[in-house]
Amino acid sequence: MKAVLAAAAMAASMVAAAAGQEALNAPGALLRGLDTIAGKARDISIRIGETVKYGRLEITLHECRYLSENPVGNAFARLSIYSEISGKLVFGGWMLSSSPALSSMDHQRYDVWLIRCNTVEPVDAG
Repeated sequence: MKAVLAAAAMAASMVAAAAGQEALNAPGALLRGLDTIAGKARDISIRIGETVKYGRLEITLHECRYLSENPVGNAFARLSIYSEISGKLVFGGWMLSSSPALSSMDHQRYDVWLIRCNTVEPVDAG
């Protein structure tokens, strides 16, 4: 599985280089979570280095990169997702916004996928 994820990230980098596009770092990402039992979806905004709770999962964003020519359609993020109940890693690696099934999380209740990188820092309401 790690080899597939590494190959996917490398392929995305090569496509960007071949197209003359630069991959840029973003300060955060927008993920979407789906509780398959309750049938409810929720958008999850997360910053680099932050850990957020979604249901019984703890999601940490390590990196989010996007292609300069298409920041919405071609994003890739490195995530760690742990089960709060077992304490085990349920996903670790790269997710691609353009191909969510290529590197998806395998969990009996929750689905989480990358929508896009957040290209600007969110403003805290306060």
